[in-house]
Amino acid sequence: MEKVIVLGTGPAGLTAAIYLARANMKPVVIEGDEPGGQLTLTTEVENFPGFETGIMGPELINNMRKQAERFGAEFKRGWVTEADFSSKPFKLKVEGLGEVLTEALIISTGASAKMLNIPGEKELLGQGVSTCATCDGFFFRQKKVVVIGGGDSAMEEATFLTKFADEVEIVHRRHELRASKIMQERAKQNNKIKWNLNKTPIEVLGDGKKVTGLKVKDNDTGEEHIIETDGIFVAIGHKPNTGFLNGQLETDEVGYIIVKPGSTKTNVPGVFACGDVQDNQYRQAITAAGTGCMAALDAERYLEGHATQDWSQTL
Repeated sequence: MEKVIVLGTGPAGLTAAIYLARANMKPVVIEGDEPGGQLTLTTEVENFPGFETGIMGPELINNMRKQAERFGAEFKRGWVTEADFSSKPFKLKVEGLGEVLTEALIISTGASAKMLNIPGEKELLGQGVSTCATCDGFFFRQKKVVVIGGGDSAMEEATFLTKFADEVEIVHRRHELRASKIMQERAKQNNKIKWNLNKTPIEVLGDGKKVTGLKVKDNDTGEEHIIETDGIFVAIGHKPNTGFLNGQLETDEVGYIIVKPGSTKTNVPGVFACGDVQDNQYRQAITAAGTGCMAALDAERYLEGHATQDWSQTL
């Protein structure tokens, strides 16, 4: 039986592992099919403190992992298919590892950006295709970009991108937008934002190194045409990776885990959540890392059974 298990190896899970390992909690970190999470799909990261000239996403994740391993965190590869929180210790069924027992659990399985699943999209991810304007907008100064989506997220991404790009074109498959009226009005009042509604994206085009265009189909006429662009931001929502929980934890209507305010505690004592799996607002590497720290301290407090603790001893 393990003392504490961390699910996920993004910034949240790895930060939790670093803190737990330094506190001699001997954490076991289970990484799934996409080790490192969304940062491994990112090229240059320039908004993570401490890197003056930026750092590549995979390199940042690799550094965090090595740091956790240095202090004694153990990494295992597997995919959690089922969890049982009905009694203690908690039980996890892990594909590749069998049944695993743990006294405490930190869930940092993240949220996956919904993708269009059209030709060229996956191949050019990180080479002009992005799912995060805050992360990658800076690289499109004085460029033309396309934002795909019609909800609040798409309007927010498009508005943010106008700080950098010369032109932002919103492509949506319907005539009507799903975004709230206030978000629509804000976007419509921005003269850098153009509109291309009732169009279905069917292919991302590139020259082998970067995005060059987006092929769309007019839903009324069936005609296809190409929108020339330097970048494509897919903003059709995120899906938290919580399916394996089978409703045992309190979540919102989308599936994000609900934690008690000011903590990472879930409705099940001993189970904690951090990173994008409980954050549908910020979804940044640095905020994920911060909640990973919080989860480690919360878990340590739980395991030691103390109401208060001098955290300075573990920093």
